[in-house]
Amino acid sequence: MNKKILITASIFGLLAVVFGAFGAHALKELIAVEAQQTFETGVRYQMYHAILLLFIGSTAYIQQKKKKILYYLIVLGIILFSGSIYGLATNLLTTFDFKMIGFVTPIGGLLLILAWGVMITDFLKMESKNDNQ
Repeated sequence: MNKKILITASIFGLLAVVFGAFGAHALKELIAVEAQQTFETGVRYQMYHAILLLFIGSTAYIQQKKKKILYYLIVLGIILFSGSIYGLATNLLTTFDFKMIGFVTPIGGLLLILAWGVMITDFLKMESKNDNQ
């Protein structure tokens, strides 16, 4: 599972850099400044969570069962949150109306929040060898 998480993290990180460059250069003349900022938000959150996946895939502090849960929450969260933001920001450039699926953006955000919550609860349950708290 760790290898799968690390590979997925690397792919999401690579794509975040590609999308970031695309947004900063290719989209500059095609969409409004507000839409560019929206697109950048999608890129930023994708990169944040790619880095989170790198941590999850390389740490021994999270059990494999939780890693699997976190993996699916984060992957689906990135796809729904960042993916829908990319579509909404570039909506005027396509024939598909991404506003119809805009409702998935908060669902994706909720999945990302849930992933952080799962990690917090897992860390709170963790027993410390040096600390009696």
